Amino acid sequence: MAQSSREIKRRISSISKTQQITKAMEMIAASKLRSAQETVVSTRPYYERLTSSLGTALRAVEQAGEELPEVARDRGGESHCLLVLAGDRGLAGGYNAAILRRAEAFLAEYPDTEMVIVGRKARDHFRRRNRTALAEFVGIGDEASLRTAQDIGHVIFDFFEHRLFDHVTILYTEFINTVTHRVKLRNVLPLPEEMKEEKGEGPEPLYVYEPSIHAVLETLVPLYVNAAVYQALTEAKASELGARMNAMRNASDNAGELIRELNITYNRARQAQITKEIAEIVGGADALEA
Repeated sequence: MAQSSREIKRRISSISKTQQITKAMEMIAASKLRSAQETVVSTRPYYERLTSSLGTALRAVEQAGEELPEVARDRGGESHCLLVLAGDRGLAGGYNAAILRRAEAFLAEYPDTEMVIVGRKARDHFRRRNRTALAEFVGIGDEASLRTAQDIGHVIFDFFEHRLFDHVTILYTEFINTVTHRVKLRNVLPLPEEMKEEKGEGPEPLYVYEPSIHAVLETLVPLYVNAAVYQALTEAKASELGARMNAMRNASDNAGELIRELNITYNRARQAQITKEIAEIVGGADALEA
């Protein structure tokens, strides 16, 4: 019984050290999450305004009776490019697993799909399944970088213009709050039809495009692709940090519960050992008196 008590004490010590690590990781994720949330909140209006401006320009082209640019027309093909935004590290609950499940479902639905992968977890997952990617971006850290988003957007737009695929979709995790995150698909190219729908009430302002509306679109479309990638990347990073913070908090709580149960077990074991020793002493004394 004494040996069992020592084993229990060693387990309590080991779990306590693990709990200290998970608490530290929770605090680190929480501090980074505040900055990530601010970035998400600030990028959403920019992306929405850019999308609205691009839609206004497309409607102006249609109203003028001119042909829409190629990026706004469905080519009729079935080849896809899927941009997968996952994490570089684990210990984030089901964050990476949810992304990978949705990516596998997309590939099953559209077998003729090329991939651009962001995150070491997604890269390793598809490498183990002998799936190749057009480009891989790993080690980008916990903060969404505009430069990285521009590099990804340039790769996607360049391949799309060279007709390597007909559709571009971003797979990411939308940040709702620190507890809730939702895996989402965002169609980027060709430009979605709903972009050309009028929003709001009242007459739409009349714009004059210089030097021409097509020149404006040539500048707006790559900017829109970069903004879509960057905005999705900020959402994904905030979701990953939120998932990691919650996972580490749950791990700390579970460790605390396990420590409490082990302390009860240890106290019972010590009590049983002491009771046994007292019984042996009393039995020895009775034997001497007899």
